[in-house]
Amino acid sequence: MTPKLTVYFIVEPPDYQVMACYLAASLRENFGDAVALVGYCPAHKIDLVHPEVKQVLAKLNCDLRPMLTEGRFDPPYPHGNKILATLEPRDTEFSCFMDSDILTLRPNQVDNLIKAGCVSLTPAASMGWAKQSVWPAIYAAVGLPLPEERIRLMKQKKGNGRMPYFSSGLFSFPEQYRTPEGKSFPEVWMEVAQTLDAAPDLPAKRPYLDQMSLPLAIQKAGLQWNLLPDAQHFILGGKARGEPLPTDREIYAVHYRQWPLIKELGLSAYAKALLVTHAGVKKVALEAEPETNREPNSEPNSEAESKALRRQRRTEKRLAQGSGLGAGQGEAPQDDKAAAKAARKARNLARAGKKTAVSPQARPETAD
Repeated sequence: MTPKLTVYFIVEPPDYQVMACYLAASLRENFGDAVALVGYCPAHKIDLVHPEVKQVLAKLNCDLRPMLTEGRFDPPYPHGNKILATLEPRDTEFSCFMDSDILTLRPNQVDNLIKAGCVSLTPAASMGWAKQSVWPAIYAAVGLPLPEERIRLMKQKKGNGRMPYFSSGLFSFPEQYRTPEGKSFPEVWMEVAQTLDAAPDLPAKRPYLDQMSLPLAIQKAGLQWNLLPDAQHFILGGKARGEPLPTDREIYAVHYRQWPLIKELGLSAYAKALLVTHAGVKKVALEAEPETNREPNSEPNSEAESKALRRQRRTEKRLAQGSGLGAGQGEAPQDDKAAAKAARKARNLARAGKKTAVSPQARPETAD
């Protein structure tokens, strides 16, 4: 039977190619063949995807497809890759985007994630980049009236309802829907995002343009938003770090942001077992990228870029160690004592308020 839902995500070296393997394996575990899987990689990086990642994705019956990203946003906008991936053609009735750092935890049904005439998604965890007073200017830039509905954000503990603001980490939409002008939802979203990007006085467009534009795109396309329960997209981290998963409801997927959060919840063994069950491998061994494989124009041309490159390499090493993935072929996974020590160190750093080096465009843990 042809699936009616495609789950798609980003497969980008160095970090997201590894995360994508775990996500894809968890989707096969909990949805079986009821969903089609597609991973998108920026076309200029497709040759840098590790051969073992390609093999794992192939065993999981997950297509790996290139997408053009260069020059689509000015200045460049890595978070916008999910908008560009959403624009890519797919054959199923619905599509669902998931951030690569999501892990599904229990058997699920496609119908839990989709609804006709709607974009199905969860409220964002928080909105710390501006006050609610920013929304009139945002809607005015696109020529839309303010919506009357108000929602509560996922981690909101008190206060009044907020303007609709959603996580772009997981959302589904009907592929065949068209506006009276014949435009698809992804086309409308891209148009709204570009309009807001060109507006000179709006704050925090890097990195929040995707989530800033999402509720406006739904409204402009003539669709409705369908709020999913947080059990379908449970965002980890922030002030709730260190707390166990809720016991009053079954959690179907966690958005972990950092691998140590998976370890702290005792889910790393589960994640690794999925690779064995569905791909026949215990780990995905990543080799350091050879200098000769660098793109001709990818050398850092400033000290800031040099620092960013060093951060990227440290992140890759940290991800490999934290997930039990060897940094080189044949390297043994981190032993339990070392893993426990690393987890304790991560928790201690978090308690001390120290931050892990991240990309300049990275969002805070609770941003989604």
